[in-house]
Amino acid sequence: MTTLRYALAGLLATGTLFAEAQGKTGAIKVEMRKTDSTWQVIRDGKPYFIKGTGGPAYPARTKAYGGNSIRTWSTRGAEKVLDSAAKYGFTVLLGLDVARERHGFNYDDPAAVEKQLAELKKEVLKYKDHPNVLAWGIGNELNLHYSNPKVWDAVNEISKMCHELDKNHPTSTELAGISKAMVDEITKRAPDLDLLGINTYAPLSVLPAEVKKSGWDKAYMVTEWGPTGHWETLETAWKQPIEETSSEKANVYKSRYEFGIERDPQHCVGSYVFLWGQKQERTPTWYGVFTDKGEESEVVDVLQYLWSGTWPANRAPHIYSLQVDGKKAIQNVYTKAGSTYDVLAVATDPDNDKLGYRWDVLPEPTKVGDGGDHEDRPASVSGLITGTSPGKAKLKAPSKPGAYRLFVYITDGKNNVATANIPFYVN
Repeated sequence: MTTLRYALAGLLATGTLFAEAQGKTGAIKVEMRKTDSTWQVIRDGKPYFIKGTGGPAYPARTKAYGGNSIRTWSTRGAEKVLDSAAKYGFTVLLGLDVARERHGFNYDDPAAVEKQLAELKKEVLKYKDHPNVLAWGIGNELNLHYSNPKVWDAVNEISKMCHELDKNHPTSTELAGISKAMVDEITKRAPDLDLLGINTYAPLSVLPAEVKKSGWDKAYMVTEWGPTGHWETLETAWKQPIEETSSEKANVYKSRYEFGIERDPQHCVGSYVFLWGQKQERTPTWYGVFTDKGEESEVVDVLQYLWSGTWPANRAPHIYSLQVDGKKAIQNVYTKAGSTYDVLAVATDPDNDKLGYRWDVLPEPTKVGDGGDHEDRPASVSGLITGTSPGKAKLKAPSKPGAYRLFVYITDGKNNVATANIPFYVN
């Protein structure tokens, strides 16, 4: 049962790891160390491999399932995050929010650059001595849609500032992907960085080869990874991305972790899965491994196995297929306004728990974010789903033409869930 799974965190918190963390009143020394050809994070004199979550939600579950670190993208709310880290005995890759060129920041403006450095200096001074800080993350995806290489000069100055004020924590910057041109630029302009963070999704399986090809010979961590991204997946004929089911995601999380993270022990010092929580980004289920109700998908089962080596006692439902009018998403589901269509969801539960089904219809968002920017969740269109048979329903196509998506949430009564959605177009 899920509640029992994360209740284990309370027991773990009374153990040695928690006692060690609580026994520290100042900064714990963290450094990058290379032995022969292998890079390691050394924390408090001991090797530390990162088994991290992107985001601070559900810290008890992070601990209970074998995670040991969380990543933030800024210092907003850092006090609460660090207090939680101290309580559960894990570390924090603390983000420093660096302005992005794609949001209008001008790195040719020395006054603006200097002002940013001064503001970040205050944040470093505020948190540098907390025992649960692991490292500084200087900016996120500053290479996304950028053209001015002076951003890396600014990153280097921020890194130097961190090192001058804080002798106990390494610095990194988190990139969208990696390439030789990118590494050449960073090596030239930001040599003060101790390691790189790399955000990558579908290409994670080949990341070790890509890093080698790029020429980066220091340590790196994978600071975002997860399902196939909405920009790299298959599309419908009306250009809407097709999302993997939670069960398909569980398979790709496992294989990408094993091929992309565990296969490079010489340089990869760990990872942060995205997203340990829930958010709207193209859909409300694409990146979060939980629903907005806190239900856990099959991906969480996989993460527990990858982090701890054991599967949970009670596992999430497995979904095989979702169809509208006998068609899957890749077959381009067109409907006629006001007409009714059969819906079928095929699922099983590995523990033979009784399954329940929730249905939802959302219009496709008309204003979408970029690079993880905020995105509003569209309002549900109610009154379109009828039928009570397990896994079967009737969908009445909305009266307003356009692009929509049908969602199913399949629950086992023990806080576990399988999710799937299918885009459809109303003529």
